[in-house]
Amino acid sequence: MVKPRLRVVVIAPHRHRIREPFAGGLEAHVWHLVRRLRDLGHEVVLAAAEGSDGVEPGLAFPRRPWRASPAAAGDVSMPAPEFMAEHHAYLRVMLALAEGRYGHVDVVHNHSLHHLPVAMASALPAPMLTTLHTPPTPWLESAVMLADPQDGSTFAAVSGYTADAWSVLPQRPTVVHNGVDLDEWPLGEGGDWLVWLGRLVPEKCPHLAIDAARLAGMRLRVAGPLSDREYFAREIAPRLGPDVQYVGHLAHNDLATLVGSSAAALVTPCWDEPFGLVVAESLACGTPVAAFRRGGIPEVVAGPECGALVEPQDVEALAAALPRVVTLDRAVVREHARSALSVERMVREYLDLYRELARGDAPGPRGRNAPREVVRRLQVGA
Repeated sequence: MVKPRLRVVVIAPHRHRIREPFAGGLEAHVWHLVRRLRDLGHEVVLAAAEGSDGVEPGLAFPRRPWRASPAAAGDVSMPAPEFMAEHHAYLRVMLALAEGRYGHVDVVHNHSLHHLPVAMASALPAPMLTTLHTPPTPWLESAVMLADPQDGSTFAAVSGYTADAWSVLPQRPTVVHNGVDLDEWPLGEGGDWLVWLGRLVPEKCPHLAIDAARLAGMRLRVAGPLSDREYFAREIAPRLGPDVQYVGHLAHNDLATLVGSSAAALVTPCWDEPFGLVVAESLACGTPVAAFRRGGIPEVVAGPECGALVEPQDVEALAAALPRVVTLDRAVVREHARSALSVERMVREYLDLYRELARGDAPGPRGRNAPREVVRRLQVGA
């Protein structure tokens, strides 16, 4: 039986454009989800930052700052400009969807870290699935706590760790692990160098990867955007040398080649990563991983045949694990990624959730019949 095609609105995070080179794992996740849904024949309406691939023009988040009137800007309660820009962008999108300006919609899939989409779910004419990409933050937790399964809201999480962190929900979110495109992360032959990939920010702690590589007597290449230049100048630049190279923010093909030609990937977060997409990307290339045991990373590495997990910030243990990790069978590592971490598996699981919501099998959408006065009240002061 041929399953019907769906019309899905995808709400992206606000800060970065959904296009290559990706600012981070969340942007890559949304991009691949949208592309695969469209490849399967589903219609996707994308709300994302201006300049994103395939964004709906009327739902593009402006890259220019939102400007308050002189009176509002001078008020003592005026929040930071970045906060107001994000608030205004999401309010505009949610009101447009609530008013039905984009026609019939089967499901709204929210990937935003902002509270407004969740808070306004009951005003929409379609059910909303929110994927929780992070542990709770105050504003988002407030909205989630007030969400009623009957108002059109239901939730998924990118890992069991993240699902457990959202204990304020009456029901544990459905876990849908992120996926990677195996064609875009092909099996590589490995090499002599280690690799670290991701945003160069303090919470990712690439400086600890450098220290571990040096302690193990191995060379390391570091790849990713300079998201915190002060941190780079303080912790990374002084550590660079012939055995440690910063190769820049690479285009996807170049990054995949780099990862596939590396002996192992180091993953060194100093915070609890909700999932750890760089782990999945490395494993897809057959490149085993040596990582700190934090957040959702143990769910991705899965077993000793794919790498090693050590206690957080234990540089000596990370270095000691490398001689074994670099000898692991790359074909076995790749097979784990194919069976458990593919984007096809991820999209299939999301489509199952979409269809449950569209049929009303999952917690039901009151929003289809939301009274128009709800929308009118929300418009006051928009």
